[in-house]
Amino acid sequence: MKPLSLRVLKIFEEMKQERLDLHVLFEAAGNEPAERDRVLDAVEELLNVGLLENRGGDFYSLTAKGKKAIVEP
Repeated sequence: MKPLSLRVLKIFEEMKQERLDLHVLFEAAGNEPAERDRVLDAVEELLNVGLLENRGGDFYSLTAKGKKAIVEP
């Protein structure tokens, strides 16, 4: 898993939330637009491998597999 993808997962743990808005996940990138594009790529990667689940709109939640990946990166 790419470091930014792991960082995106850890934001859920840091915020103590199982469901987060994409705008919160952008915090993994900071203020650079190019870095925010990388966050979108990381979210897509996490969705494809089953660590995140789309909850509609801009909301995403951790799957059981995602929770485990945070504990055992």
